[in-house]
Amino acid sequence: MSIRVLCFSDLHRDQEAAKRLVGLADQADLVLGAGDFANRHEGLADTLDVLQSITKPTVLVPGNGETVEELRDATVEWQAAIVLHGEGCEIELHGSSVPVWGVGGGIPVTPFGDWSYDFDEEQATEMLAGCPEGAILITHSPALDTVDHDSAGKIRGSQSIRETILAKKPRFAVCGHIHSDWERQVTLGSTPVLNAGPRGVFVDVPE
Repeated sequence: MSIRVLCFSDLHRDQEAAKRLVGLADQADLVLGAGDFANRHEGLADTLDVLQSITKPTVLVPGNGETVEELRDATVEWQAAIVLHGEGCEIELHGSSVPVWGVGGGIPVTPFGDWSYDFDEEQATEMLAGCPEGAILITHSPALDTVDHDSAGKIRGSQSIRETILAKKPRFAVCGHIHSDWERQVTLGSTPVLNAGPRGVFVDVPE
């Protein structure tokens, strides 16, 4: 049996995209939002006020455009949502418990400046260390040399996320952050890796 997962990322205050995701969520068992709901810490409520009508279990991580504290404050009324950053949770689906681990922010540190919510590879390694084997992994940033090619073709992903996927073999990994690779999916080791993007992508994940 599989879990039908709706994945998205990088809404960047796009309310029309958020409304579309609310409609799609009815078809999902689990919803994963891989960060960047705001633009440079502004307008977080623009999309989250729309998204909070989703009642399916939802797991979110912050992007580099909002902090984990800002995201938690903005989702305090959204009962179906859990915000993760360097931690995990268990989602009850189809009578079984599915482990999910989440790490947000820009990894490695971006060139965007002080406003960007970023972490270096050493910090990321610590935040990823507790990820259980076979979990669903949700990060804002992609693993190095997967779905992380910028518009010039340069790879921008994270070595620590890549190493975690190869070591912990998550059943599925979703990210965002690199806009030019939105909706692209590859396999790293045995793990499907998706850069979701704002339109919403359904993935069937083994239980």
